[in-house]
Amino acid sequence: MKIGVLSDLHIDTNQKKLTGEETFSEIVSKQISQQQIDLMLIAGDISSDYLVSQQFLDEVTNKSGIPVLFVPGNHDFWSLKNGETDTKKIYRFFKNQTNSLLNKPYILNDEWAIVGNAGWYDHGYGDQTKYTQAEFNEMTLRFGTWQDKRYVHWGEENRETAQWMLDKIESDLQSVGKRKIILMTHVVTHPKFVVSLPHKIYDYFNAFLGSSSYEKLYQTYPIAYSIMGHVHYRKTLVDNQVNYICACLGGSKHWLTKDPAAEISKAIVVFQLPEK
Repeated sequence: MKIGVLSDLHIDTNQKKLTGEETFSEIVSKQISQQQIDLMLIAGDISSDYLVSQQFLDEVTNKSGIPVLFVPGNHDFWSLKNGETDTKKIYRFFKNQTNSLLNKPYILNDEWAIVGNAGWYDHGYGDQTKYTQAEFNEMTLRFGTWQDKRYVHWGEENRETAQWMLDKIESDLQSVGKRKIILMTHVVTHPKFVVSLPHKIYDYFNAFLGSSSYEKLYQTYPIAYSIMGHVHYRKTLVDNQVNYICACLGGSKHWLTKDPAAEISKAIVVFQLPEK
């Protein structure tokens, strides 16, 4: 089975890079066909509105004819177009979709399962010696504000949300028995995927890139692949026999070309599970 991985498409802000009538769902579907992918995993941040993101997922599923599984990113919890302000309502919306992994592990066979949740940030990758938790809770450093402060409304502090999602991930991991696991989150779960410290900006804003508390999962569960997004770059890493994959399309300002199809082709990571 060939599994494709992609994240951080941001189809709304990257829309201006499209030419003619082609859509991002068509581009991704063509790549699935060309690369003969059997199962597609998308690790969040499709757009900045949950209904737009879901429409994209439905289109790719219909056009490609393969399963397309998804965990929301922080931007997918936004509602810039539709004006929803209850983020937990948006979480429940995604949870009820057939292509969502939220609280619904996907059993591939007797040997493999896919477990996923968005995850949230617990401030653990920020510089704890320089900033207090109260300062991280402000989500603002001088003139810069982490935009989830404006558009995401969990009704609790970030660390509480991060723990809430971690508990859901652990429950799902426990439910799949002794199967090998492909874990998919949106936030990063390994220190090598944040911006190296010290850094004048990211010694603060790293706090919102991932959760260091999630690292314990790799010591407890048979995770073979760990898929992430959020950071807008492309990187793979093997550490302690876990294959970490970050396959972000990211914003067009970071692209090496002006061609969305070429960039998506470069961003997609494909790996193959052995046949039984």
